[in-house]
Amino acid sequence: MNTIRLNTNEEDIRRAGEIIRSGGLVAFPTETVYGLGADALNAEAVASVYKAKGRPSDNPMIVHIAKMEDMDDLVDGGTFRISPYAKILAKQMWPGPLTMVLKKSASVPTVTTGGLDTVAIRMPMDETARSLIEAAGRPVAAPSANKSGRPSPTTAYDVLEDMDGRIDAVIMGGQCDVGIESTVVDMTGDEPVILRPGIVTKEWLEGVLGCEVHYDKALVTDEGTEKEAMRTAPDQGGPAPKSPGMKYTHYSPKAKVRLIAGDDETFGNRVMELGVEAFREGLKPAILEYGNDPNKAAHKLFADLRELDRQGYDIIFIRAIDTKGAGFGVMNRMIKSAGYDIVK
Repeated sequence: MNTIRLNTNEEDIRRAGEIIRSGGLVAFPTETVYGLGADALNAEAVASVYKAKGRPSDNPMIVHIAKMEDMDDLVDGGTFRISPYAKILAKQMWPGPLTMVLKKSASVPTVTTGGLDTVAIRMPMDETARSLIEAAGRPVAAPSANKSGRPSPTTAYDVLEDMDGRIDAVIMGGQCDVGIESTVVDMTGDEPVILRPGIVTKEWLEGVLGCEVHYDKALVTDEGTEKEAMRTAPDQGGPAPKSPGMKYTHYSPKAKVRLIAGDDETFGNRVMELGVEAFREGLKPAILEYGNDPNKAAHKLFADLRELDRQGYDIIFIRAIDTKGAGFGVMNRMIKSAGYDIVK
């Protein structure tokens, strides 16, 4: 397959919309990461996304919309049965890096939702993304545009590393502003529950809603329990993930990643010890450190992991950041990129 490079002009966006409408796959920029888009209501097209990515079929996708009216055909009972909290979030925080999980309508194929009776919906802030959805005239199912398990792509060139020859087209936009995937919130219960943390924080959501927002227990249980849950497939007794990013290994470069927690002195000492050990083993080590700036870390983490792979590093030491606020979502990605290999 020849993967077409498209620009962000009106003509190319219209062409990309036609590809999606005809059942094809188009990678496109959002403010979070690049998505791999297909017609969310076309089961065959969505199945081809799983195939292109090598993605487990029980890992649900996020459906992207361009305007509120697009929800009517996606949610059980249309917008009139959306929870009051969901209506507030849609009004206050869309478009933006926030995904809401709601009861799905019969028009949404179960392949899009990973077999669940819920659907994850987001309205991206990126204008190119919304223009593409409007051009397609269809809601667009779009996980990150990378091979499953790899760091999510934040540039079109990252997409081409993994997807060239596997999809129909890539829209060659710029680098994504946020750099990690959207916050996912389950709105199907009495109180909102964060399934995947992101740049939109628990505190931010509570301020907007005026109610308590909870974390899913998979995010706050001890390391051992979470580690086992991540590695247990549904057919081996594990639960189906309710959101992308909850279960399977994610965000991993080719290099081995070790996450190091501690103060300046501890970090320096451990990096020196581990670096010497790596040299003795003939490994080329690299260090990633972002201070305590979660926005900077979010923006750069995936891009840095991919760049260090290109430069041939064998092992990457990442300094852990504070988990307050947006740091919780960034640490979620750091921990998974390291395969839970945490040096304390």
